[in-house]
Amino acid sequence: MRPPLKPLDEALAELLDFAHPLDGVDSISTFDADGRVLAQDLVSALQVPPHDNSAMDGYALRCADLAAGEALLVSQRIPAGSSPEPLAAQTVARLFTGAPLPPGADAVVMQENCQLQENGCVLVNGPVTLGQWIRRSGEDIQRGATILSKGERLTPASLGLAASIGMNQLQVVRCPKVALLSTGDELVMPGEVAPQDMRPGAIYNSNRFVLKALLTRLGCEVTDLGIVPDQRQATIDALAAAAQQHDLILTSGGVSVGEEDHVKPAVQALGQLNLWQIAIKPGKPFAYGQITRDGVTGQGAHFIGLPGNPVSGLVTFLMLVRPFLLRLQGVTQVAPLSIVTTSGFTWSRADTRREFLRARLNAVGALELFPNQSAAVLTSAVWGHGLVDNPPGQTIAPGDTVRFIPFAALLS
Repeated sequence: MRPPLKPLDEALAELLDFAHPLDGVDSISTFDADGRVLAQDLVSALQVPPHDNSAMDGYALRCADLAAGEALLVSQRIPAGSSPEPLAAQTVARLFTGAPLPPGADAVVMQENCQLQENGCVLVNGPVTLGQWIRRSGEDIQRGATILSKGERLTPASLGLAASIGMNQLQVVRCPKVALLSTGDELVMPGEVAPQDMRPGAIYNSNRFVLKALLTRLGCEVTDLGIVPDQRQATIDALAAAAQQHDLILTSGGVSVGEEDHVKPAVQALGQLNLWQIAIKPGKPFAYGQITRDGVTGQGAHFIGLPGNPVSGLVTFLMLVRPFLLRLQGVTQVAPLSIVTTSGFTWSRADTRREFLRARLNAVGALELFPNQSAAVLTSAVWGHGLVDNPPGQTIAPGDTVRFIPFAALLS
């Protein structure tokens, strides 16, 4: 009797237990650090902004100097990047967005609310509030504050934040080295054979393109090892060679239980297999193990085998491989953002496995379901905005509340 399929959450927890953060740090330009993971906290040595400054083009003044109908002389002009003089009594300073506030000023009036007179004085129209349109020193970042923490994955905004405290180089966790290979005698690479010349039973290898792009987005250094023939020894040789210089070997296809599925016994011959078959749909035939280097226990590469159907491979990568690779880089929060929203469809075929249904949001914010949810229909993932995470045994009716995971949260 076969053992029961492992629930996804349990499988993910076990998988992450094997994902010990990689050794090694890269020092790279802040310009090139998008998507990388910080290897140390970033602590600010300065205030941002460094001084009180104007949030508008306009005039700096003392509120106490204002009197109804009385114009004030413009005593100085302050561009951004200049050093102002103290503001003389009964005067205003012409200044521009980002310009430092002159000592003594306590408000800025935008130029649209001022009238410049021929004699060089300015008449302020309307009330002025103490402190208005002033950006205070340190209101964004305080000196000594940790602005980004070790283990954070860098985004364009966080690169800007690092640059704002003067960081031109960042210490980041080294890239995972991933060997990517496909198995299957039916696979053909686009460009090698024209569509009209394809032999019976042959298909183009789409998974190779999907997985390479996903790995690259996660900051991996990818070695594309191509297609391995459906032969036991060829599979063993390919995996053994890949284990020598890679942190992870990722395969597509060959992890089911057919006579031509050689990946499982090949991994077992070279190391050990720890996970096998997950209770999700699509994506049941998922495998995790380790392959030793030169027969040395504890030294080697992680192995993950994904199913060959394109949507199965995509879903298992997003739900399992993505968090695994993030954890290898030291990221602690690896769960994707999900939202609770309303179904606009009917799903009456409850499954014993946890299902991930391709769906998209319509104009009124309800979810529509792609009509063909087959694991082989990659069109559904292009059409959809994300995945409905449907628990085992659950049917869905229009108006029901469902959990939705946007692709935007899974692909960043």
